[in-house]
Amino acid sequence: MRLPEPPRYGDASLGELVPSLLAGLGVEGEANALDLPEARRVCLLLIDGLGAGALRSHADTAPFLASLGGRRITSGFPSTTAVSLTSLGTGLAPGQHGVVGYRTANPADPGGTLSSLRWDASKVDPMEWQPHMTAFERAVEAGVAVALATPQAFGGTGLTVAGMRGAEHLPAESTGERIAAAAAWLGSSPLPALAYVYLGDLDATGHRSGCRSLAWLAELGQLDQAAETLAALVPAGTALYVTADHGMLDIDPASRLDVDHPDFADLLDGVELFTGEPRARYLHTAAGARDDVVAAWRETVGARGWVLSRDEAEAAGWFGDEIDARVRERIGDVVVAAGADLAVVASEREPRESALIGMHGSLTPSELEVPLLHLLPEER
Repeated sequence: MRLPEPPRYGDASLGELVPSLLAGLGVEGEANALDLPEARRVCLLLIDGLGAGALRSHADTAPFLASLGGRRITSGFPSTTAVSLTSLGTGLAPGQHGVVGYRTANPADPGGTLSSLRWDASKVDPMEWQPHMTAFERAVEAGVAVALATPQAFGGTGLTVAGMRGAEHLPAESTGERIAAAAAWLGSSPLPALAYVYLGDLDATGHRSGCRSLAWLAELGQLDQAAETLAALVPAGTALYVTADHGMLDIDPASRLDVDHPDFADLLDGVELFTGEPRARYLHTAAGARDDVVAAWRETVGARGWVLSRDEAEAAGWFGDEIDARVRERIGDVVVAAGADLAVVASEREPRESALIGMHGSLTPSELEVPLLHLLPEER
């Protein structure tokens, strides 16, 4: 099967967004790859799980968002929250920043893994895992104030420290509290300012109920109203941008390949560590077993996905221009990216993840393409 188009690193991906915003805020040395206009105040709203295609298909449910000007950009690979938020916060592709999945190998602990959303900072130092200076740190150093309106529990987590350190945290639980906190903070800042607002309920609803469900549509309608309220509350002269970390697909139970089922157990022959998530898997192989594992998985997956060695995935641009040496061992020797009708689950070792209805992580347009919408001061 023909390889999918890789993420648009360096041109139109989430990694270019914050540097482009900072360039518009007057920070010297930041590349404005997205050609965003100058502004003194910026509010960036990220709606977890809102794919560009899904928004277009349901424009009647989200009339405010659908009315905004903008374009499509891409997430990175895997198209999953931890990877995307780290790209957003650092301005780097996954092969550079090193947060390369939902669950990845931890080379410092042979056989051990790191769960990027449940990061145990006592075991894995996020400053060592992702040592590059973040875009937010660069902003603050240049005299731009940055704040994150996110849940209290996000403050100081491994993922936040790795990908978004340098910003002030505005702990706020509900959608309304986050919107109000960001708007008030922007209004009080004497400096050029960037406020980031994270809303995660659409993604959570899609995982539980599916992204074609009435529940998902109802959640989208509520978020559309929230975005409109945010636009009304931010101070005059603020540029509002709306984006997402990834889209989503509903995967039928009949389309799931379960490696914990006896019929597929031989797929783990020669595999020493099985990581990633259902739509983007990493297979760490025993010495000399890689080619046999690739052949076995290609035969089973067939035209329902893509099975590449790590070197092939790097050459295809899945992780950016190149994979840093410190990151290579976190990615499996074999990379499995699912097509539109496949999920590689493990019902016994990962029962919760295997039971999800809506999923993401691979390179299909439904997962990879996200909106970048704007409401500029002159458009109000």
